[in-house]
Amino acid sequence: MIAILGAGNAGRAMAGELALRGAPVALWNRTAAHVAALHARGGVELDGEVTGFGRLRLVSDDLEQVLDGCRLVIVNVPAFAHRELAERCAPYLCEEQVVVLNPGRTFGALEFRRALEASACSEGVLVAETATNLMTARSAGPAQSYIARVKHAVPVAAIPAARTPEVVAALGEWYPQFTAAASTLETSFANVGAVIHPAISLLNAARIENDQGRFEFYLDGISPRVAGVLAAVDRERMAVAALLGVEVPGLVEWLASAYRATGRNLFEAVRANEGYRGITAPSTLEHRYILEDVPMSLVPIASAGQAFGLNTRAIEALIFLAGLIMDTNYWTWGRTLETLGLAGLSPGEIRRIVETGS
Repeated sequence: MIAILGAGNAGRAMAGELALRGAPVALWNRTAAHVAALHARGGVELDGEVTGFGRLRLVSDDLEQVLDGCRLVIVNVPAFAHRELAERCAPYLCEEQVVVLNPGRTFGALEFRRALEASACSEGVLVAETATNLMTARSAGPAQSYIARVKHAVPVAAIPAARTPEVVAALGEWYPQFTAAASTLETSFANVGAVIHPAISLLNAARIENDQGRFEFYLDGISPRVAGVLAAVDRERMAVAALLGVEVPGLVEWLASAYRATGRNLFEAVRANEGYRGITAPSTLEHRYILEDVPMSLVPIASAGQAFGLNTRAIEALIFLAGLIMDTNYWTWGRTLETLGLAGLSPGEIRRIVETGS
């Protein structure tokens, strides 16, 4: 049995797609009312790149019931819920279970693992994270999911890094697209959602609020100058990663690898991505593109950059703008080196922690 935790866009799509291909799937959501339609239908109706009905073995808001007997656990909740979910899962996880955050955003697996340890979870639970969500999907109804695209390649890594092959093997039976990354530093900084989502959302804030998202987020929301902001954020992301000893692809390279979308520059590559076509903008700014990606992606990248003297002005500008628009100080509750227990450590010491798990 495969446990899928979270029945939002990503979780519902993955649960249905796996079930459609014959996998035994148990789907959990923290609120029973939110999955009542899925429970009544017995599964997920899929449309888009994948079509059909995926019948689920179990739909429940009972974590203990869903986790029982599942060796592979795929977490599809927003990154700001990772710590709380780890604490809730801790009593029911056991040795040899594999927990994969899909995705971890930045330092997700490290935070999740620390929360398990603090909750006296059974030893031997393997925690891993992906660099980005495997699917580009949207809700099409209470028991329906529209899958715009299943990505061709997504890096994944475990803590400790030596156990990543176990994760790839567990996922590989169903998803050969997951490839081994060197460590969770690579997956954390290959987090392209940090580059794309906040900048486009913030620079289209008036349009989102006035039109309630009635435009194509990626295709209409980007212009050559908006692409220039994304490129600046992308350069800073890669610079912080390089300081920590990992090399991650730039956004243009990633688009070619994950979607086979190419162009002479970032603007053209985004516009050429068929997987983005038809994906509408959020109807509100109270959306994970800001609520998740700013504190759980941009803040930890900027925190690491500041700690080691790197210039992350573009990222910090987006954090400031998001806080101003949303009337929130994202530095106070986002992931920082201090909250992750990494403050005062050298880049080499941080690498050793994620590589060895100690």
